[in-house]
Amino acid sequence: MLRTPGRSANLTIKRNTVAVVTDGSAVLGLGEHRRAGLPLPVMEGKAALFKRFRRHRCVPHLLDTQDVDEIVAAVKAIGSVFAVSTGRHPAPRCFEVEARLRAELDIPVFHDDQHGDGDVAAAVAQRPRVYGKKAGDVKIVQSGAGAAGTAILKLLIEGRCH
Repeated sequence: MLRTPGRSANLTIKRNTVAVVTDGSAVLGLGEHRRAGLPLPVMEGKAALFKRFRRHRCVPHLLDTQDVDEIVAAVKAIGSVFAVSTGRHPAPRCFEVEARLRAELDIPVFHDDQHGDGDVAAAVAQRPRVYGKKAGDVKIVQSGAGAAGTAILKLLIEGRCH
């Protein structure tokens, strides 16, 4: 029996294992395809990236629900073992799922479109400087308000990408 809960990260798979969770309702612009199994190759590809670049083990989880309460309950049920990466939930549902999971769990929660695409925001924010301009000298236009675009715009407005 572990007497020090913090040690479990060093003695179990918890340290480097991520649950890649989706409800399959926003598969790369194709819409809902849970039943056809289309989200699994996307989640498996994401798992391969985690393995290659972060050396994390990943377990894809395709949930058979689009209800936010059920998604949160399912992730909470497995959250004691895994860090969580959610994906393929469309906006605005993805914002609620991610916010609730962050509030209710004490593990890392990552939404690929909102947080992974922050790299794009950093690149956009650096572009004016590369050309000898200040951020105020350029205009940035956003088309659409999906998860990635909204998160990137939020980072740019807050000035967190310099």
